[in-house]
Amino acid sequence: MPAEKSDQIFKAFKQLHQSGKKALALLIDPEKIGTESQFKRLIKQAYQDEVDFFFIGGSLLTEKNVDKTVMRIKEVCADIPVVLFPGNVIQISPLADGILFLSLISGRNPELLIGQHVTAAPLLANTKLEVLPTGYMLVNDGQISSASYISQTIPIPNNKPSLAKATALAGKFLGLQTFFLDAGSGASTPVSKEIIKNVKQATQFPLIVGGGINSVEKARNAWDAGADIVVLGNGVEKNPDLLTEVLDFMKVYNLSLNVN
Repeated sequence: MPAEKSDQIFKAFKQLHQSGKKALALLIDPEKIGTESQFKRLIKQAYQDEVDFFFIGGSLLTEKNVDKTVMRIKEVCADIPVVLFPGNVIQISPLADGILFLSLISGRNPELLIGQHVTAAPLLANTKLEVLPTGYMLVNDGQISSASYISQTIPIPNNKPSLAKATALAGKFLGLQTFFLDAGSGASTPVSKEIIKNVKQATQFPLIVGGGINSVEKARNAWDAGADIVVLGNGVEKNPDLLTEVLDFMKVYNLSLNVN
């Protein structure tokens, strides 16, 4: 019998989309977390600053270090959802709360459109992980990011909002319920406001935006354009204060919207 699954994470995503309230996810790459004390300090800071979600992901992870990372996060803050952001089928941990079931709709690699999903599906059916069908779109100015290199796909150009809109619409008609626009880890330029705006208008579904967001201004631009959830990762690795700065701004931003 398939394991009984919760739908609490998607409900939270949907509530953000419907209310206009903004949220922030901290992306943790287990290969880049530093020492034990540095990692605990980061998680405690995220908890104190009231981050909304933890995403766990990276291009070169193993199942073993995903399990360990999830456990270490939950030791500090068990009440914040931990969501897997997998780079491949082995990056599944039943200890997490949910998984972004990513279909790389911006590329043409069949393994990442459906191939690895077929392999992962029986494994996921036997866990309590909440499965979140997600249209994943790589968007940048032509840089070769880790994600595009590993996936062997070409990102959508940042100056082609009509192409991004058509791609997102196709994902919507295929039944995907969440969309993730990603410029790639450490991108010099984040996803453009025009791309975000067009995808949001076309889908009217929860929208996650990450990659290249290394300042409060860039986070605000993404939220202004229609992102429901902004993802910080590489920027926090380089500047740990960025997390607090963006979360402090987000609280004021949400208050300015008169959103409860």
